[in-house]
Amino acid sequence: MAKKGVPEWLNSSLWASSSSPPASASTTAAARLPRSPPSPNPQAPALSPIPEPRSPPCPNPQAPTRSPIPEPPPPPRPPQPPTEAPRPSVEAPPDDRSPSRLSQEEVSRQFQFLAEVVNIGELRKLASQGIPDGTGIRSIVWKLLLGYLPYDREFWMQELAKKRSQYKAFKEEFLMNPSEMARRMEESAGHKNEALETGGCGFLMRSEITHDEHPLSLGKTSVWNQFFQETEIIEQIERDVKRTHPDMQFFCGDSSLAKSNQEALRHILIIFAKLNPGIRYVQGMNEILAPLFYVFRNDPDQDNAAYAEADAFFCFVELLSGFRDNFCQKLDNSVVGIRSTISKLSELLKKHDGELWRHLEITTKVNPQFYAFRWITLLLTQEFNFVDSLHIWDALLSDPDGPQETLLRVCCAMLILVRKRLLAGDFTSNLKLLQNYPQTNINHLLYVANKLGGSSAG
Repeated sequence: MAKKGVPEWLNSSLWASSSSPPASASTTAAARLPRSPPSPNPQAPALSPIPEPRSPPCPNPQAPTRSPIPEPPPPPRPPQPPTEAPRPSVEAPPDDRSPSRLSQEEVSRQFQFLAEVVNIGELRKLASQGIPDGTGIRSIVWKLLLGYLPYDREFWMQELAKKRSQYKAFKEEFLMNPSEMARRMEESAGHKNEALETGGCGFLMRSEITHDEHPLSLGKTSVWNQFFQETEIIEQIERDVKRTHPDMQFFCGDSSLAKSNQEALRHILIIFAKLNPGIRYVQGMNEILAPLFYVFRNDPDQDNAAYAEADAFFCFVELLSGFRDNFCQKLDNSVVGIRSTISKLSELLKKHDGELWRHLEITTKVNPQFYAFRWITLLLTQEFNFVDSLHIWDALLSDPDGPQETLLRVCCAMLILVRKRLLAGDFTSNLKLLQNYPQTNINHLLYVANKLGGSSAG
């Protein structure tokens, strides 16, 4: 008998087994996040810290011979039955065209339309069903979904050349130390020949160093003072980058490949921080950047893979533009801050499963912030293995209204799938369960999340 407050479809007897396995700026302003609504403090507001990602210790493999393209990701884990069914058992109805009903060959064949002008609506529909691993199309699809590539393929090369050239200019401008800046300032001022004649080797002569160019200057316009202020952020970025997915040799280890990839992540995050002083860098942004860079660096087209850093930068900016307010501590209590977003998740659970909502928030007093803060700010990158998180991102990026609404539905589905254990648990056991979410079938999770978007509580 269906319980009050739980949608009828969750009580269906058709849910008898697990679903089938997953299918395997032309200007500087273009790289800045939108400033609406603006941060209350233009002087770089204090930022919300993000919980440390939980991951196994970093292996220490011997440095392999570097190859131009990293090996493709390992195959996904064998599918497991849902960790906890909201009702006796779980499965999509036979006539439902969910991700589990589409074979890899079928989806790959449907994506062949990318050779022409892209129908973005059709692309979003197909991507939401899951992009097959190993087909080499996820890189292109994500760039289209994030608006990095135009829909007309005829303009792809032109747009890519422009953006990649712009990123090169960013690197030259923002990754330069003050000594190099001083040298260039000297050359632009017409002192190059004079410096060479006096043996200055390109550095400003002592008598020509102005107050703002002196390393000990504390002036607000001093390039050295600005450099030292940015050092703390750069050090935080370097620490976080070294901790990015320590279980993956692609990101971690002593190999030349891992070191090169870490350097690319570091460059992107430093440039982003300098272009967006209202946000700068918040701990955990490296975890959001990692999937983008990984997918682009593993593009089978070696020309595209070679520019993974530039492409990932612009896509990272676009993706984060929809979540910028979650990283601004002064907006935490506003209608656009992270607490408001978490409240939306609470209301969504209350709408679809009132019994579970009451048990969690009233009976056991498990505040959603205790577990959902990391789920939302890191886009679920720390709750599932890396390959599964890529499939979740296929669905997030395919939402025409932006990733947040789909993200909240996925988070709500995560709660519903373990409802039996949560209803039987107390504060301690429930918090431990939600902070260490168990392995589950990703296709089934996305199916439930999709149903939450079109159902109402019974």
